[in-house]
Amino acid sequence: MKQANEDIGSVLVHVGLDRLGDGLLKLPFVRGLRTAFPNARITWFAGKETTVYGRSLKPLADHLIDEIIEYGGIGESPKELLGPRPLKNRRFDLVIDTQRNFWIALAVRRIRHKAFVSPAARFLLSSSKPKSGYKFPKAMQRQMLDLLEIAAGRMFDTPTSLDLPLPPRYVDAAARLLPDGAQYAAFAPGSGGRPKCWPLARFIAVARTAEETGVKPVFLIGPQEEEWIEPIQAEVPGALLPLQAKEGRAFDYDPLLTIALGGRLTAALSNDSGIAHMLAVANTPLVVMYGPTVYEKFPPMTDDITVIRAEAFGSREMHAIPVEDVKDALLERLAAAPAS
Repeated sequence: MKQANEDIGSVLVHVGLDRLGDGLLKLPFVRGLRTAFPNARITWFAGKETTVYGRSLKPLADHLIDEIIEYGGIGESPKELLGPRPLKNRRFDLVIDTQRNFWIALAVRRIRHKAFVSPAARFLLSSSKPKSGYKFPKAMQRQMLDLLEIAAGRMFDTPTSLDLPLPPRYVDAAARLLPDGAQYAAFAPGSGGRPKCWPLARFIAVARTAEETGVKPVFLIGPQEEEWIEPIQAEVPGALLPLQAKEGRAFDYDPLLTIALGGRLTAALSNDSGIAHMLAVANTPLVVMYGPTVYEKFPPMTDDITVIRAEAFGSREMHAIPVEDVKDALLERLAAAPAS
């Protein structure tokens, strides 16, 4: 960078889109961005779709990101290279493109700028580049932090947890939904896609086993899985469903409530999902199952995790994971927890 970081007045970060898990994993990058460029106006530009920083995670990003642009018109077709210049009346001191598709990087580079950083084509288009022999890391979070290091010219550590202060209304609601006096084991059977879901009947079987140890089962059910509520209540009548309780519904599946609930759990069992990432930042001891997805690319932000992979049982399909192995892993987590 030719300019000192303190002199950079505007930064644009391009992403395709941000789902919930992406947004949580990218928070260290966003925090680091504000640290690296303290005087800059930071614009978060979702070229293809939306970002949770303008929606469900807005309270966590409000003081870090100054402007959100969604549906920015980049990422659908190479024909965009022949169209009007993106943000044609805007100019930024620094543009950071976070993806590796070359033609999309060319489209982002058309935004007027002084300096440009993109990993596409091994940083071919970048004003600043990594040292010779650089290898792109597997984990998306580390990829983002490496881009920030290249752009800012300083180091950023990979966090294993987040100091995530929540507004009191979430903490207070979680305490009422999961009151003191019990140990709680959570079960999150949903995910963004059904191929990533271990069968519900097996979650129920593990929940019943956990209940036999004196732990209170808690099912964290998202809006796409509400048809599962009835079988859960029929098979595990003692289970709590805090997101569907009257006070929980008033929060309308706000992820900050789920994070607050995570702080009251002894342990949790989850598929690879947004809820797994929410519980990770709440420092909940986790057992997380992976089938078609790859743990190394999107690992939850925690060291307190047991990973169970379907491929260890001869398949990448979730049903390959045996019930007994999951029971053993969760019971081990529960046994290791300090007494309440």
